[in-house]
Amino acid sequence: MSRSLPASIDDTLEMLTSSSYVADRSLATVLYLALKMQRPLFLEGEAGVGKTEIAKVLAEALDRPLIRLQCYEGLDISSSVYEWNYAAQMVDIRMREASGDTNRDAMEDDVFSERFLIRRPILQALQQVDGRAPVLLIDELDRTDEAFEAFLLEILSDFQVTIPELGTIRAAEPPIVIITTNRTREIHDALKRRCLYHWVDYPDAERELEIVKLKVPGANAALSREIVDYVQRLRQMELFKNPGIAETLDWATALMELDKVALDPQTVSDTLGVILKYQDDIAAIQGSEGAEILNEIKSQARADGARAGVSAQPV
Repeated sequence: MSRSLPASIDDTLEMLTSSSYVADRSLATVLYLALKMQRPLFLEGEAGVGKTEIAKVLAEALDRPLIRLQCYEGLDISSSVYEWNYAAQMVDIRMREASGDTNRDAMEDDVFSERFLIRRPILQALQQVDGRAPVLLIDELDRTDEAFEAFLLEILSDFQVTIPELGTIRAAEPPIVIITTNRTREIHDALKRRCLYHWVDYPDAERELEIVKLKVPGANAALSREIVDYVQRLRQMELFKNPGIAETLDWATALMELDKVALDPQTVSDTLGVILKYQDDIAAIQGSEGAEILNEIKSQARADGARAGVSAQPV
């Protein structure tokens, strides 16, 4: 059996924390409400801020199956909901004909029965397994087109899907639905109205440092602080693609593999490809620009250390 849903916002925050997801109270609040109200949760934000991870954490914390629908351009019903196993249907028809069975009505009823139905992620989510309603992750919805959005309206409103040959299939218990978008295009209001909404932003420096400590526990404390401060500075620049939390964690892991205990200009220049994924961004940071950011970080760290030392002196 799946675990019970959190009974309060504090319980939700504790659930996320115990699963190593560092969340703020606003996210815990909207997540608690989505679970309580049985409404889909629409998460919007830049790529790499941890939207997809929320669904994974929910599935693990609540002991529910995770069903993921990865969206892409051209996604349709046959790839997302269901399709018929045409090859198996043709074999069955040929075998009936060979045996002399020519009852067309019976043949049609049989070949369009559930044994020839291929269930895709959305239909799987509506037909729960072992009495556990799953977590349905509809990931990067903005990659699809408006026609697919329109199709989702019935599912998100009534948690049901209509198959012409079989009728309407309804969920005995609504799945927990998490929808993510990187906002490469606007999603229609009709779909958003059926969801609770939350913008997932980049974390501030303290929360990102806490994430690094949780996810890369072996990283040197001083190095972790420098990594976070450096990435925070990069996000303030005019880059084509800002580094996400995933890139911060990758950089911390990479520098550990290189046995680094502090950042230096050469190391930053050599490893920029871990956190920046476009050559124009790398070219903008390599050299004097990257060195200047590092000098500012180290100067600030020395100033903070000096102030801390003064305040620690006995009066």
